[in-house]
Amino acid sequence: MNTLFDKIWDAHVVQHVEGGPDQLYIDRLYCHEVTSPQAFDGLRARGLRCLRPEKIFCMPDHNTPTRDQDKPIADPVSKKQVDALMANTAEFGLTCYGMMHPDNGIIHVVGPEKGLSLPGMTIVCGDSHTSTHGAVGAVAFGIGTSEVEMVLASQCILQQKPKSMRIRIEGTLGKGVTAKDMALFLMSRLTTSGATGYFVEYAGSAVRGLSMEGRLTLCNLSIEMGARGGFIAPDETTFAYLKGRDYAPKGEAWDKAVAAWKELRSDDDAVFDREIVFDAADIAPMLTYGTNPGMGTAVDGHIPTLEEVPSAGQASFCKSLDYMGFRQGEKLVGKPVDYVFLGACTNGRIEDFRAFASVVEGRQKAPGVTAWLVPGSWKVRRQIEAEGLDKVLEAAGFEIRQPGCSACLAMNEDKIPEGKYCVSTSNRNFEGRQGPGSRTLLASPLTAAAAALRGVVTDPREFL
Repeated sequence: MNTLFDKIWDAHVVQHVEGGPDQLYIDRLYCHEVTSPQAFDGLRARGLRCLRPEKIFCMPDHNTPTRDQDKPIADPVSKKQVDALMANTAEFGLTCYGMMHPDNGIIHVVGPEKGLSLPGMTIVCGDSHTSTHGAVGAVAFGIGTSEVEMVLASQCILQQKPKSMRIRIEGTLGKGVTAKDMALFLMSRLTTSGATGYFVEYAGSAVRGLSMEGRLTLCNLSIEMGARGGFIAPDETTFAYLKGRDYAPKGEAWDKAVAAWKELRSDDDAVFDREIVFDAADIAPMLTYGTNPGMGTAVDGHIPTLEEVPSAGQASFCKSLDYMGFRQGEKLVGKPVDYVFLGACTNGRIEDFRAFASVVEGRQKAPGVTAWLVPGSWKVRRQIEAEGLDKVLEAAGFEIRQPGCSACLAMNEDKIPEGKYCVSTSNRNFEGRQGPGSRTLLASPLTAAAAALRGVVTDPREFL
């Protein structure tokens, strides 16, 4: 097989079980506090240690508050989970960046920025958005807690090899169109199950034109199409991003690594199980209107009518609109917005804060909007301050919080109240995802910024 996915996967197969899964070697395991406690308990019960602790990096992120991190966590459940991670990593001798550690943050933000995620690697974590790390040219995917235990104990995992898919996006992105819009567009076209059973390679001139931050966003959302993961072949953009990072190779080792990484590409005659091509010119700033990430439309478009929805999906479509308080065929522009959230492993990087700040600079947040701006790591927070973005944002009426998953999911204090609308840069808009009864509209940082200024859904191109 000559796809890049095949090359990386096959190079990591320790043993193939005839008619069954592959025993796959894992180069990097990430752990956070939510999906790891039972895995450590399993090791303890069997009297096992971690086979290769130097390959494992851990940090709390889901349950961490985004204020007063120097104080004890108030929520007892969150505190218990964070404390358990710190105790487990200490007992098993693992590297852990705890709260207030200068390298703490969301694990899918910290991994690439530390150079822990590198081209050609296999990377897993007990978290579906592990696909983020595919942006550096790695095969990265989420696993379950029992599989976390398997990797802790053996540095291997039993996995059925997925099929391969290539999605090419050719051409030039239009004004105000970001990687987040690309991902929401793909989900609106392919649905949330359109890539089920596949590992996706993103390619084409529009993908190559993305920054690393944009690539991380695109790969982050692969799981929302049902894909096992998504990745982009490494190139000069990748190498420039990784050079000099803490865990990236140095000196002669760097030159040798880059030479090897340049060979990580699908052959010109590579055959994929499925291949799809899209025109970048067809992509507009996007916004979701329903309760899964595939229910999206152009921000200046309209919610579909029942007749525009395939019959198999009509019941769930009506249920979603009822939950969201929307009607068939109506426009989204002008819809009231109560909350705006900038952050998450999807859009919590420095480039996302630059984009948000570029829209709000010299303007003022709408008085009725509550905005949570949460960097993906302490490093991002420090960079925001170094570039003076904090001053720009504060002058416009915004507050920058401490890092964590925050309002991406209702596992910490940052919950959207029942019935309220939130334009969010996170990855999921399921019922109750951001809090019981909350209503989520997924969008890019540019679209979120425009909504924060006007207090209603707004086309960001009006500010660009």
